[in-house]
Amino acid sequence: MNKPGASKIAAPLGIAILVAGIGAGGWTFLSRSESTTNAAESITSSPPAAAYVGNANDVATWRLPLEFYQLTTEQTRTVSSARDGLIDQCMDAAGYPQWTPAPDLPQLDGVSPMDSRYGIHDAQRAAKRGYHPDEAVQKEYSAAIAVGAVDQSGSDAKVLRKCAEQADKTAPQVQRSEVISKAEASSFLASKKDPAVLDAFAKWSACMKAKGYSYTDPMNAREDVRFHDPSVVSELEIATATADVHCRNEHKVQKVWFDVEARLQEKSIKDNQPAFEQAKKANDESAKKASSVLSPR
Repeated sequence: MNKPGASKIAAPLGIAILVAGIGAGGWTFLSRSESTTNAAESITSSPPAAAYVGNANDVATWRLPLEFYQLTTEQTRTVSSARDGLIDQCMDAAGYPQWTPAPDLPQLDGVSPMDSRYGIHDAQRAAKRGYHPDEAVQKEYSAAIAVGAVDQSGSDAKVLRKCAEQADKTAPQVQRSEVISKAEASSFLASKKDPAVLDAFAKWSACMKAKGYSYTDPMNAREDVRFHDPSVVSELEIATATADVHCRNEHKVQKVWFDVEARLQEKSIKDNQPAFEQAKKANDESAKKASSVLSPR
């Protein structure tokens, strides 16, 4: 694909999102038990997925039941690579060997969906970065954005769009399941109204107030507009984030919240498992088709 000596440059940001944006999504799911079950295998005859806790002290290793039915990191990368490869071949053939898809954006919100779903939980990062992402990840993200913002390959935008449309006819596309999206949103909102979660929030709020901070919801602190500048991590932010994590741990906010939402999701899956199984099957088929595009016989 890449010709010798050709230094490929990313597409403009608008096109970059179209071409490579799907590579930023998807997560690896540790299966419903501690076994190494392949998440891409068919589960049509399996029991509904359940919550999983890898390390009780590390929220990032926890998995809500619905995650089992979503795209894995590997599947997302496979589909993204197939599409990018087809576009790259098309651009080479059109006379633009210097063009390349924009790089995937690193995850600013952590290594898994649970790493940020209920807010901050890492005391060490809070003490160093407050509510901001890890500094190295932030720099990598900014660099990727900068690369994708300018196309120095001299390629024609119309040709690129045509190549993208052509690739879409062959390579599968990653489309988030509506049934999963709705169930995820519903369980999150419902969990915040649960008595056990509200009690944990109240205890957390009282703990924060005793330390001089006035917030009613654990998610409010990180949304404080004073902490939104990506290039500034103030002493106030660090102090607030440190107190936030302490109060969360003291009143087990994340675990209470996780347990409640897990039960809600398990019920949702039990009530409509065929739809979730179908969503997972569609993901598996997309990944399989993408693999055949990457390695044609």
